[in-house]
Amino acid sequence: MAIELRHLRYAVAAAHYGSFRRAAEALGIKQSSLSRRIRQMEDRLGVSVFERSSSGVRLTTAGNEILRTSQHLVDGLEHMVASAKAAGRGEAGQLSFGFYTSLSAGNLRASLMEHARRFPEVEIRMVEAARANLFASLRHGQLDIAIITGEPAAREGEAMALWSERIMVALPESHPLATNEIVYWTDLRSETFLLSHRDPGPELRDILLVKLASPKFVCQDASRESIMGLVGAGFGVSLICEAGICASHAGVVYRELQDGTGPSRISFAAYWRSDNDNPALMNFRKLLEERYPVPTS
Repeated sequence: MAIELRHLRYAVAAAHYGSFRRAAEALGIKQSSLSRRIRQMEDRLGVSVFERSSSGVRLTTAGNEILRTSQHLVDGLEHMVASAKAAGRGEAGQLSFGFYTSLSAGNLRASLMEHARRFPEVEIRMVEAARANLFASLRHGQLDIAIITGEPAAREGEAMALWSERIMVALPESHPLATNEIVYWTDLRSETFLLSHRDPGPELRDILLVKLASPKFVCQDASRESIMGLVGAGFGVSLICEAGICASHAGVVYRELQDGTGPSRISFAAYWRSDNDNPALMNFRKLLEERYPVPTS
């Protein structure tokens, strides 16, 4: 004797409204359809669930017991349907997000906060890893999207240009240049640059090689925090993206780097797989397109 959850849902609505007509209107179906389905349920159960009269309907003793014991099934069905619809619209579910830049401030942090405000039911799974690992995770479907420094490159999948950030120099607070508001690349010719092997260290190193003919730099297999610790201790200077300067490090000050054309900047891009149909990804991409539109010529 199989009773469809849909029939129970109709019966719950009829009991709530005390009327087949009002229950059908609330559910958006024809009254005849609702009445027929409830009659089919009663036939299968072999008992009357409702007493019918010209003034409406009310539960029989058997009907009241049936709906009381099956209410959790109806509630579960309603929750399941609502959750499925929300996930289909990208308003619930999960978004796997890869990055390696700082989240202490800047556009990346602001974008994630705005997404959380718009879609609070979407769980964001954060993955901080090296550039090569992020691309590998994208290819294998372990990530939905990754934010990576540099202009969009011709890679497997899709990409879009996002924002750019100023490149800052981190100096010991006792450094003679620390009193300057702006530091020029030429001021740093004799400095020792401390960089990380970890991203975005290699890209900052490449920029350094372009700006200075023969810079002296030491690459460490260390985190940004450890590099800043060495700077504060007076072992050298370093480069950092603008979003990272809100993190305070003892003995370290940050100054804007410029050349003859103005501030030096580093760009960011988003990457995702073209066959990824996660609705939460689609909504996050729309948010990025809204916040960082492609400039029109």
